[in-house]
Parts: sequence; C-alpha cells; structure tokens
Amino acid sequence: MAVIPEIRLGDGVKAMPAVGMGTADVPFAPASTKPAILHAMELGYRHFDTASLYETEQILGEAIIEALSIGLIASRSELFITTKLWCDQAHPDLVVSALRESLRNLQLDYIDLYLIHMPLSSKPGTCRLLIKRDDALPLDIKSVWKAMEDCQKLGLTNLIGVSNFSPHMIDKLLVTAEVPPSVNQVEMHPAWQQVKLREYCKEKGIHVTAYSPLGGYNGPLFKNQLMESEVLNGIAKARGKTFAQICLRWVLEQGVSLVVKSFNKERLKENLQIFDWELNQEERQKIDQIPQRKNFGLKSILSTEGKLCFELSDFEIY
Repeated sequence: MAVIPEIRLGDGVKAMPAVGMGTADVPFAPASTKPAILHAMELGYRHFDTASLYETEQILGEAIIEALSIGLIASRSELFITTKLWCDQAHPDLVVSALRESLRNLQLDYIDLYLIHMPLSSKPGTCRLLIKRDDALPLDIKSVWKAMEDCQKLGLTNLIGVSNFSPHMIDKLLVTAEVPPSVNQVEMHPAWQQVKLREYCKEKGIHVTAYSPLGGYNGPLFKNQLMESEVLNGIAKARGKTFAQICLRWVLEQGVSLVVKSFNKERLKENLQIFDWELNQEERQKIDQIPQRKNFGLKSILSTEGKLCFELSDFEIY
C-alpha cells in the first residue's frame, strides 16, 4: 500500500493527503464508481473529492461503510473527505442545509473540507450543470462565506475553502472573512500552470489543490489536448514513466496537492507511483515552455439562453 505525503492545512489539526481521488465523471456517477473507490482505498488513497453536483456523495458514503465493514480502513478518521456547495445552493440561507444534505448522502457526521464550488450563484432549484444565463446571479460572497463559517462553527466541516476563485474574488472574500479559506481548488496542469494565482495564494496563506492535473476530460464540454504534448510524452518515454505520472509529478513539485480521477485499477496504482523520483532541471524547463490554455471556465457551464445579469469578466477564473 502506498504511503502518500500529507499537507497541513488551516490550524494544522488534520493533514490532507497530497494526492486524492476525484469522483467527477461525465456522465455523472457511473456504475464503476464504488468499486473504484474501494480499490483506491486498498492502494492507499485516503482523500476522496466529491460534490453535490457530481452525484457521487451517496456512492462514496456507501463505499466508506463497506470499507469499514471489511477492514479496508479502521475508522472514518483515516479519511479526508471534500465536498462542494453548488451554485443553486450558494445563497446564505441555504448553505448550512446544503451541507447537512451532503452529510446525509455521505452518511457522515462531518466532512474535512467544504468548498464553494464556483464564484457564481444561480436561482435555487434551477438546472444544475448547464446554467441558463437568465438564472445566473452574482455570488453574495460576504453572506455566503459567513454561512460557510457557520458550517465550521457547527462542526459540520473541519475546514472551509473555495474552488475556481480568482485573486479578485478572494480579495472580496477576505475583506469581511473571520476565517480565511484554507484551500483554493483550481484547474492546474502543465498546460495551465496558474503561476500568478499560486503566487497570490501563497502570499495569502491559502493552499492550492489542482483538479484536472492531466489536462481535463475528453468530451463535448472538455477537450484534452495535453495528452498530445510532444514534450510530456517525450519526457515520459525517456524516463520510463507514463504521461500521467509526468503531469502529476510536475504538479507536486510546485507545492500543490492534487485530485485525479481514474476508475481504472492499473491507472489508480500508477498515479501513486510518483513519490520516489523527481524531474530534472532540463525537464522542468521544457515543461515551463508548454503553451498555456485552460479548459474550464464559467463560460463552460453557462448556456447561451438569455443574457447575463452581470459582467462575466468580473468573475472570470484566472
């Protein structure tokens, strides 16, 4: 079983594993999710990342119960569980109830990290993934963050944070926050290196976690062009590593943790074989020169119907 390095967050009471398993897939919640989670636990994964949007909270909860019953883990405290608040519940009066609903799905008393999923709100009860522009609303960051702090005070989550937030939005949050975000989870990989955002978060004491560290999904919403990179594939071939291992190792060497989604047993194993070697200086320099292009932004989830009621550029993800 792999031993995964850990990172101290917030008050340092509990550490987050540097590599976690993501559970987002398109279409959501395929039948292979639960067996993959159980196999990941066998391999040593202890951080599992979900969200109300992904429809995998209940599956993860069932997997945790089964893992406890068959002895894969000795107690729930071995795990680090992250879930997220989606846009249609990003309203101050809905935040606590949204987390309670997630906890019921997970069959847990608390989670380790609760994130605001997007710097955007939408009308309650509206379509979840593709938000009609007429249903999109500016996020009331002051009041929503206060409700996130209430979640922590109530013991429903150990830590709170954000996802897909730019420095502009974090600055707005910090003006009134009593508790700063512990984490900003963002798209990050060799073709979207987030240098400025990482520098900003480091200055503010906010840890960065990378999602889509392999470049994102294939499909109508997300196109992964990183897998065709001659630089990354050339390094992988020369080092006897996989494309994925080069990407994941690069992310770790930036001082960033990551969540990576795979339901394939062999790939789950390979994704943990990144701790006992390093990229050399020449390889790092080649990766630094890869052209930059992000896959995911607010425009990815806003449908073309209607008009925006605010300037999207104010909320653009860096």
